[in-house]
Amino acid sequence: MSKFSRRDFLKLTTDGLLTLGGVLSLGGLLRFLSYEKDPAPPSEYDLGPAINYLPDTTTVLAHIPAALICKGNNEYLAFSLVCTHLGCTVEQLNDTFECPCHGSVYDSEGQLKKGPSQKSLPRLKVTRNEEGNLILHMS
Repeated sequence: MSKFSRRDFLKLTTDGLLTLGGVLSLGGLLRFLSYEKDPAPPSEYDLGPAINYLPDTTTVLAHIPAALICKGNNEYLAFSLVCTHLGCTVEQLNDTFECPCHGSVYDSEGQLKKGPSQKSLPRLKVTRNEEGNLILHMS
């Protein structure tokens, strides 16, 4: 019968813990390397039938994408409701839009009236598809 010495016990324990640490680290590294990014948001949104947007009206799209659609005489104007300062969604107050985060103010056509933002709200392209639906282009 062989004796199991203290030195053998410590060596076996140390080797076991080092092996366990290596296996766990390798598992974490493999998980990190296999991470999949979220898909990019769509660059086009179908807004539904054009007849839903009456002449001389504005429609605020509060959901994603936050945008304002204005219909004039047979043409559509749209701009993003994301503040150009730090990306907050602006809120409509009477005939203006105000950023709740830092107080930038924009007029009803997205033009900057008061900072700290340095730029007006970005214009967005609106087209009509074959089915008569409006398509909002984000880029």
